[in-house]
Amino acid sequence: MKTSRKGIIVTAAVIVGLLLVALVGGSGYFCYRTLNPGRMNDIHWLEEQYPHVAGWIDSIRQNDRLHDIYRPNARGEQLHALWLRAPQPTPRTAVLLHGYEGAAEAMFMIGYLYNHDLGYNVLMPDLRGHGKSQPRAVSMGWTERGEVLDWIRTADSLFGPETRVVVHGVSMGAAATMIVCGEESLPASVRCAVEDCGYTSTYDIFHDAWGKQSRIPRFPLFQLSDLWCRILYGWSFREASPLEAVGRSRVPMMFIHGDRDSVVPVEMVYRLYEAKSGEKVLWVLPGVDHGAAYLEDPKEYTRRVGEFVGRWID
Repeated sequence: MKTSRKGIIVTAAVIVGLLLVALVGGSGYFCYRTLNPGRMNDIHWLEEQYPHVAGWIDSIRQNDRLHDIYRPNARGEQLHALWLRAPQPTPRTAVLLHGYEGAAEAMFMIGYLYNHDLGYNVLMPDLRGHGKSQPRAVSMGWTERGEVLDWIRTADSLFGPETRVVVHGVSMGAAATMIVCGEESLPASVRCAVEDCGYTSTYDIFHDAWGKQSRIPRFPLFQLSDLWCRILYGWSFREASPLEAVGRSRVPMMFIHGDRDSVVPVEMVYRLYEAKSGEKVLWVLPGVDHGAAYLEDPKEYTRRVGEFVGRWID
């Protein structure tokens, strides 16, 4: 009888131990895999989806208008960006921030909008963990904020001391845009911003994605993943909050979102817009999915963005 009880206790202890190992290991894997995404190495999709942009891409490359620039971050890791001057000299400049698993090239269609259609200088960084930028782990717009601030200062040095800047981001780049615009050290050259399909916080977007993509209950794996993030990378999912940052921002901001967004729920843009004080514009597109606002109607997107940005840049 005693032997039987002892066996049951040992078996139970082994099962509990294995469950704990699975929980700790699984949550650690989720955290590491999510914050160390693959890197984009093919932009054929962009030229297929935006054929009117393809000729412009070929032109700026063939005429040596597109340039690379590398600079270190505060830890000495190399960061990369693409830049090009406007067709005619101007202080008007757009800093464009791509989304998760993207790269500078993934913003070529927005670069076309600003450079070809509106006549702006353009700087397109590879955010950390993407493209040719060296740092491995991403932080969903949070620790990227210091690096984006440096890129804005780099734009000022590239294009002249009178530079007037709009920061325009899509998805994760939109989150970075809002976070940057909430910083006290935001350069005075930044006159306005455009966020396209950004989320309220890393916690909110990961929590929502887990519910959509996994059959495994969120608790306690999700909370353990957040703990892993604090241990490995020094920040928490809740801390990375565009919602809090946009509430501090005094930069005029345009909010763009599709009401059929399958990645970032449309309700998030209403919360972001409500939190923003001062000058702001909201454009919600019916029937449009995540990051597809420009794809849906390039002319209207260009008109609305150009009209909003022009109020503060010109």
